[in-house]
Amino acid sequence: MHEEISISVEQSSDAKVLIISVAARLAGMHPQTLRQYDRLGLVQPGRAGGGGRRYSERDVALLREVQKLSQEEGVNLAGIKRIIGLEQLVGDLQERVRELEHELSDAYARLAQLENPYNRGDLVRQERPSTALVVWRPRRAPGR
Repeated sequence: MHEEISISVEQSSDAKVLIISVAARLAGMHPQTLRQYDRLGLVQPGRAGGGGRRYSERDVALLREVQKLSQEEGVNLAGIKRIIGLEQLVGDLQERVRELEHELSDAYARLAQLENPYNRGDLVRQERPSTALVVWRPRRAPGR
């Protein structure tokens, strides 16, 4: 009897909860292939207390990508490892760019606040226009 296993994933989870046989079945691979990929550093599962491998949904998606690159694209395992590393680097850099854009946005907001004279405290905005008349006469220099 063949049991169908599926996981509906809106966003891949990093929880390492799948045993190797389930992860292999979900990825469409033999468990020995997963062990080999682990030894090569292509996919790094977590470990259970007894030492058994535990895979996440994200790991299964990565296993499928490895299989696609290998079988459909003809990329060797060293090339796949390099691709995975570069994709991770791109993801890390994209996250850093988002952080820097947020910091820049905050800095622009602070700068705009500092440049607004009404926010500095030395000028006070009046709600109603004043009708007061202010007369100013310059001081005369002594001896004039």
